[in-house]
Amino acid sequence: MCQHQPPCPPPDASDREAAHLVAHHPEQGWSLLCNGLLLFEDTGELLPDGRIVAPRRPLAVAT
Repeated sequence: MCQHQPPCPPPDASDREAAHLVAHHPEQGWSLLCNGLLLFEDTGELLPDGRIVAPRRPLAVAT
C-alpha cells in the first residue's frame, strides 16, 4: 500500500504508527495510515488482517 521512499513500517512492525496518514477523521476518532493500520484516538488499533491491538492508555499515578 505504501508508495513512500523509504517505505513506511509494515503493520506488524513495532513502529507501525510512524506510517504516513492517508485519512484523518478526528470527529469520528480514527485515522488510516498508509500501511493499512486504523489508529483510534483511544490508542487502540485495527491491523489490516483484522487483528485488534487493545488501547494502551497510561496508568493513573497514585499521589
